[in-house]
Amino acid sequence: MAGDRYPKLKVAAVQAACPFINREAATLKACDLIREAGRNGAQLVVFPEGFIPSHPNWFHHHVATGPKANGFLLDLFRNAVEIPGPVTDQLGEAAREAGAVVVMGVCEKIGGTLGTLFNTQIYIGADGSVIGKHQKLMPTAAERLAHAGGHGDTFGTFPTPHGPMSSLICGENNNPLAVFALAAQHTHVHAMSWPPYVGPNAAPVRRIAEVAARNFAEVAGAFVVSACGALDDDTIARLEPSPEHEAWLRKPESTGGSMIVAPNGEILAGPMGNEEGILYADCDLEQAVRRKLSRDYAGHYNRADVFQLAVNTKAPVLHRREGGQ
Repeated sequence: MAGDRYPKLKVAAVQAACPFINREAATLKACDLIREAGRNGAQLVVFPEGFIPSHPNWFHHHVATGPKANGFLLDLFRNAVEIPGPVTDQLGEAAREAGAVVVMGVCEKIGGTLGTLFNTQIYIGADGSVIGKHQKLMPTAAERLAHAGGHGDTFGTFPTPHGPMSSLICGENNNPLAVFALAAQHTHVHAMSWPPYVGPNAAPVRRIAEVAARNFAEVAGAFVVSACGALDDDTIARLEPSPEHEAWLRKPESTGGSMIVAPNGEILAGPMGNEEGILYADCDLEQAVRRKLSRDYAGHYNRADVFQLAVNTKAPVLHRREGGQ
């Protein structure tokens, strides 16, 4: 039959525990996982939130201004990732060997600065180059004690050989304006990065992530690759939670939940339990065409004369020198 053909791609959601606040060890583990996914045919590999060097989950267990939390925060800054830098060089080499696009969750610091961190996803191309990054626009709850709000110039889709892709971090995947803005940019595949857990007093991360993934798929008519973090014994020991919190962390339902979702909201793979592993699915972009022929919220199934959304994608300017010689 004549006409266009739409690509198929194999995607992977990595659910793994990162070595606790250890940039070098976390990077090595990430590269090994990228290569493993590549050997299994993955063309897109998505990692959890803050995988390198860690997500600041200690704020669930320790007083934010106390010595334990402040010590963790200092270690987090020491191990944070500069973009570009040695970490992106190693990730790029692994992505090139795997032949896969990689979305990696990191804690980012800007080169030459001291004290400010961002919750970031790095986009690495299959050729090993840094395509771009997304900084989480609004840190959630006590994350604000570790991360600054992201900048609008890091928001939007990014180009890949498989078409435009997008990503968001944790709770911003439920932000209706962010979701629609990416849908309006015709994202084909969306990457979600989640932490291992969202706290003893919140709903399990797997429940929140499933709602977000299926909703995004329905609104955008896109595939969703949702990668949740995992915990290991070393991380739990390093966190030094109370006995009550440790018992909660060790419940199987408290962590995990990675999944891959089709454009019609159906789950293609997962959800995973609390184990470490890599989840795979084959995505046929013709499914997105079939879905959007019925309801394309970025086209025929919307009213631009009624609904409009403005997004500021300018980089902020904190300091400007004026006048003088």
